[in-house]
Amino acid sequence: MKQLDTQQEKAPGAIVLSTLNSRYIHSSFSLRYLYANLENLQAQAQIREFTIHDRAIDVVEKLLAGQPRIIGFSVYIWNVVETTEVVRLIKTVAPEVVVILGGPEVSHLPDQPVLVDYADYVIKGPGETSFKHLCDALLKGDGPADRVINGVPQALEELTMPYAHYDAEDISNRIIYVEASRGCPFKCEFCLSSLDRTSKTFTLDRFLEEMDRLYQLGARNFKFIDRTFNLKVSHSTTILQFFLDRMDDRLMVHFEVIPDRLPDALKALLVQFPANSLQFEVGVQTFDPEIQSLISRRQDNEQTKQNLIWLRQETRAHIHADLIFGLPGDTLAGFAQSFDQLYELGPQEIQLGILKRLRGAPINRHTETYQMKYSPAPPYTVLQTRDISFTELQRVGRFARYWDIFGNQGRFKNTLPVLMGERPFIRFLTFSDALFAEAQSTWKISLRRQFVLLYQIVPTALGVDPAVLLEVLQQDFDRSGEKGELQFLLNPQKNHRKSQQNARQARHL
Repeated sequence: MKQLDTQQEKAPGAIVLSTLNSRYIHSSFSLRYLYANLENLQAQAQIREFTIHDRAIDVVEKLLAGQPRIIGFSVYIWNVVETTEVVRLIKTVAPEVVVILGGPEVSHLPDQPVLVDYADYVIKGPGETSFKHLCDALLKGDGPADRVINGVPQALEELTMPYAHYDAEDISNRIIYVEASRGCPFKCEFCLSSLDRTSKTFTLDRFLEEMDRLYQLGARNFKFIDRTFNLKVSHSTTILQFFLDRMDDRLMVHFEVIPDRLPDALKALLVQFPANSLQFEVGVQTFDPEIQSLISRRQDNEQTKQNLIWLRQETRAHIHADLIFGLPGDTLAGFAQSFDQLYELGPQEIQLGILKRLRGAPINRHTETYQMKYSPAPPYTVLQTRDISFTELQRVGRFARYWDIFGNQGRFKNTLPVLMGERPFIRFLTFSDALFAEAQSTWKISLRRQFVLLYQIVPTALGVDPAVLLEVLQQDFDRSGEKGELQFLLNPQKNHRKSQQNARQARHL
């Protein structure tokens, strides 16, 4: 394998840790963990973050500007395409640079993306100590012959925590990711956490000391990446009390919770949090017990429903509930039942996801039996199954996008109940089909045009009285902050506005 020029060993910036985040507001937790655990090599390392929207050529120029000897990339399903382009360019213009890959998208060899072919080394699994040891060997000119390295898990107390490496820019403008526990005891087959043996918690005093330091520096947006935040109740309540004691009007804490586990000790704290301070991501995924059994998902559906009702009625937490379409054994009619049940429970947001094939996930064992056909390109979305046609999956994909616009944004609180009626899924699917036929797009629909499309489509597609629709649209328009009059927007006078034709030429007159 490629060896480094040992004369470069002491060069500043010899190691660059990089990734392409999906948006600027996100920060890479994994890179900060790697950096925190580089020990004596930390002085020679730096973190460089980009987004998937940056041009690859610009990313490469910035990465190579400091003449690094090693570049490590954190690779996920959402950035593998863009990372591949970046690495290919690096290997074209600077083949001497050693490229190391890590992350879930490259941790399940031989099921690998083409990106792996361009890299010098791949670290599978935990990388906090394995990356440091590999860099140390490379900088000494003693890189291993095997290009695939199995990451060595470390006891949580042996790891250096990463929180000191959130800088002022992160604290001011980015989400601060934190973890109080690692792993998951559940075996839901669509999730890579099903590969974990169990869930382990960090020592609370040590963890909360770091949280307090971040808080004192001004951090107010904490997103816990724990898969099962409310698994260990004594742990959860201590953390909630910590934030409750520091509550102010800017603090927001985001947790992923098990939907059927809300003991009284937890409830007693949740009711004390003010509005806009708590967000719960609740993974419902499906209410179908046969599918749950098939994919090894343990969930008490009735308790889940009762807990969601309690959260909506008794707390001011913002509920973001997830459903997945396209699971093995799922059908359009079955998914409609899950959606209708969840909609009736009233979470503020319902995130509709189409099943994706995660490399290494146990759900892949069902591929042949259920004739699961996935897109060959990331994010490997399911295209059809034994029980769901390609056309149905396309329709629900558009449904999901439109639902995010008209259902999840909170802009149509008065209009949505009229639109949904007593058969929510079927009615919104009908609206979605009609909307796509009219707009021919699921993207870049301005808010003003959303009002127009609702007014044009809903009466015909769903049989809603135009007068009733206009009344609720007016209420939502008044809430929206949009300028002008709704009546004029919906019924513009002919030729009132100047033609935009030749506008560019006219500006030069």
